[in-house]
Amino acid sequence: MNVRTLVTGYRDTLVHRLGKLVSIKSVEGKPYPDAPFGLAPKAALETALNMLREDRFKTVNLDNYCGYAEYGQGDQVIGIIGHLDVVPASREDGWNTDPFCMTEKDGVLYGRGVSDDKGAIVASMIALNVLRDLQVPVNKRIRLIMGCNEETGSRCLKHYVEKEGHVDFGFTPDGSFPGVHGEKGMISAVYRSENSRLLDIYGGSAKNIVCPRCTVKTMRNCYSSKKLADFFNNNSIEYSVEELEDGDVITVYGKAAHASTPELGINAISWLLVGLKEAGIQDPFVDFYCSRFGLATDGSGLNIKLADEFGELTLSNGIISMSQDGIIQGTTDIRFPVTMTAKAVLKAMALKMEDAGGSVEIVNTVEPLFFPMDSQLVSSLFDAYSEVTGDTIHRPETIGGGTYAKSIHNTIAFGCAFPGKDYHIHDANEWVGIDELLLQAEIYVHALIKLLEIE
Repeated sequence: MNVRTLVTGYRDTLVHRLGKLVSIKSVEGKPYPDAPFGLAPKAALETALNMLREDRFKTVNLDNYCGYAEYGQGDQVIGIIGHLDVVPASREDGWNTDPFCMTEKDGVLYGRGVSDDKGAIVASMIALNVLRDLQVPVNKRIRLIMGCNEETGSRCLKHYVEKEGHVDFGFTPDGSFPGVHGEKGMISAVYRSENSRLLDIYGGSAKNIVCPRCTVKTMRNCYSSKKLADFFNNNSIEYSVEELEDGDVITVYGKAAHASTPELGINAISWLLVGLKEAGIQDPFVDFYCSRFGLATDGSGLNIKLADEFGELTLSNGIISMSQDGIIQGTTDIRFPVTMTAKAVLKAMALKMEDAGGSVEIVNTVEPLFFPMDSQLVSSLFDAYSEVTGDTIHRPETIGGGTYAKSIHNTIAFGCAFPGKDYHIHDANEWVGIDELLLQAEIYVHALIKLLEIE
């Protein structure tokens, strides 16, 4: 019996297991001594490990940071490294269905995590089962490693490495096919107001999502209502204005997107603040924001419009809020090209970090990841993809998204997204085709076989 036939036999199992995992709202929550990322991520991990125990694989729970199932024997370890945590989702964000109740329509599954990354984990479970069904000689240990904190810092995988060490060959099903041999570097920053007359402002739900909705409260008669309306209407931006006795409440509705591709979204923070400036408001923070960020996603306002042969720098603002003492603070997510260093990028933006209206503070930096195309890891995975799909056009790429590959050695992102598809990851109506998950599982079977053959 061939691999495809065996994989197809797990179709009902795939749908059932994925629905069960999606129903767990595994967004990071309040930590507890036995649940470092909250009760829901812990529940998702326990549920996934129970599934793998039912399949008769050895399982290990590493303090509810992460866990793994293991198959095979040997000194070397092959890792499939996925995550069970998800970004927030709400019907108010534009979902047509309940994001935490998986819905199937015409062979397509909708729900938070179906493509990022719970669907890939279930496809990997199937790949392990099929590899065993085939009775392929296993000379290495294969581990399906499942983390609970990828979306909010990857401390889960750091914990795995501290406890278990690195892998010899690995892939994370949290990128795209036919593979990701380079990931941009990252700079996390916060911006703050030094001086502002705004009464309140809030928007966004996650640092790595383009802000889809933002609300500000201003004093009355501090801007031109007509100019504001003209600006939004001329640019087809959805908004609302509520006139209260103590001020105006303005809300802008944008479009969420992953911070690595901010050009695919509509940033509600940026459109709202640029709209206020166009409408004539006199506010130092608004001036600061518009000069440093504005509507651009290329970092030009911070003097970091940079690019190399593999891609351009991108910038996205995700969350904004005002503290009780009237200080505005927001998050900035910068992804810089794979051949550059964080030090060089920070040097370029040094003179743009502060003025009378606001300041930018660097919180964290992560250097890029890069593997040559002819490395054993990249070439083995690429060959598996090409042989299964027959795709001879697409090649491994570099991306702006950051994956687990940066946190563990000898690993690249491989799947789950197929070329040319937008699965609305980190957006409303996240989806994946059932047949695509089965194809993903088939590719992973062949990929594991090739990695087992490396001496």
